[in-house]
Amino acid sequence: MNRRQFMKTGIWAGAATVSLPRRVTAAAAPADGYRVGILGSGARAQHLLQAAQSIPNVEIIAVCDAYRGRAERSKALTDGKAGIYDDYRRILDQAGVDAVIIGSPDHWHRQMCLDALAAGKDVYVEKPLTYRVEEGLEIMAAVRRTGRILQVGSQPMSSATQEKAREIVASGRLGQITMVRASYNRNTASGAWLYPIPPDASPQTVNWKQFLGPAPDRPFDLERFFRWRCYWDYSGGIATDLFVHLVTSLHFILDAQMPKSVTATGELHRWKDTHEVPDTVNGILVYPEGFTLNLSSTFNNQVSSESGFEILGTKGSISFREDSLMFTPENVHEDNRWVVDSWPEDLAREYYSKQEVQARESPGTWRPQMQLEREVYTQQGHDDTLTHLQRFFESVQTRQTPVQDAVAGHRAAACAHMINQSLKSMKTVYWDFAGEKVAG
Repeated sequence: MNRRQFMKTGIWAGAATVSLPRRVTAAAAPADGYRVGILGSGARAQHLLQAAQSIPNVEIIAVCDAYRGRAERSKALTDGKAGIYDDYRRILDQAGVDAVIIGSPDHWHRQMCLDALAAGKDVYVEKPLTYRVEEGLEIMAAVRRTGRILQVGSQPMSSATQEKAREIVASGRLGQITMVRASYNRNTASGAWLYPIPPDASPQTVNWKQFLGPAPDRPFDLERFFRWRCYWDYSGGIATDLFVHLVTSLHFILDAQMPKSVTATGELHRWKDTHEVPDTVNGILVYPEGFTLNLSSTFNNQVSSESGFEILGTKGSISFREDSLMFTPENVHEDNRWVVDSWPEDLAREYYSKQEVQARESPGTWRPQMQLEREVYTQQGHDDTLTHLQRFFESVQTRQTPVQDAVAGHRAAACAHMINQSLKSMKTVYWDFAGEKVAG
């Protein structure tokens, strides 16, 4: 598999520009390739379908969806080669299917994962892995029991920029990290999941009962079907859709496991006629590794400079904006002039004459020195979704632990569920590290 992503770094303050190639060696695929089924073939799943088809020796042979139009469009994307199935279990019954890609709504992830693993299929499942915390324990146990490969689809952790950030953190260049800030903001109806509904959607083209599955029984409702992230029955809202990406990345970069406590607030300020879930969420996650993570998101403003995340240390910081990573050293200097100048003049003069004072303070009375301002790394090459899928198929071939396994997926999703539990209860929620579940 030819996967090449590389990054360029522009370093101000006189240093040269260098290229950092990223090389990944893939194991050879079996001669007859991988045959894949798509369980839930909506917009995101079709993106995954197309990315998977661009990988050598990967063939999409089966698709299903509760809306017939999406299944037909997915089949067309395979040049008509994939079969359409009215129930995902019929795909799992096919001996010729090696692996499945699960792109269904969140409330279906648990059952589809368990059924696929039990059927002997390897699984790529979109984030979040779970709809409830306890589901992660079931899925992890099923992976251990069956020996199948399961990778969660939070693709940014396969980016070159995040690998570089992990390298910088591990080098100690940031010093002691005590604060991380992360945000993900939007300000459009589509950004708030109010997607257009196909004109042909009706009880004849939409299998409502199939969509509901384990969710509470409700009357036929096209808005719930096509805008399911707006409703608690099928989704965790902002926390499970957006925060899971941020938490996954930060766990990877900082080599962190789980927060020991989560405190969150959430309010529905603007989209009151269409949403059950909040449109503005803030969370404070305190980690035993010694740092606090502040998460925030609103669907009421999308200033680009406010979406991304920053890792702040005593010696430097790194910040992410889209596909760019910036490292900025602290270059801290004390300046006590406003205090020392209030002393008697001879004492102030004696204070400033000391070399140790001149080394740590810069009141402008001695020669300045050049300092590194920042380093900027920009990823180039194909997108992270393709990289993440390629890494999944590498694990399928080698039977090695995937880049984001069930444990990592469980923990990232659990952070989102703790946020929602906290904002609903208006209480701090704690994590049971030994039990891999919410305490209490």
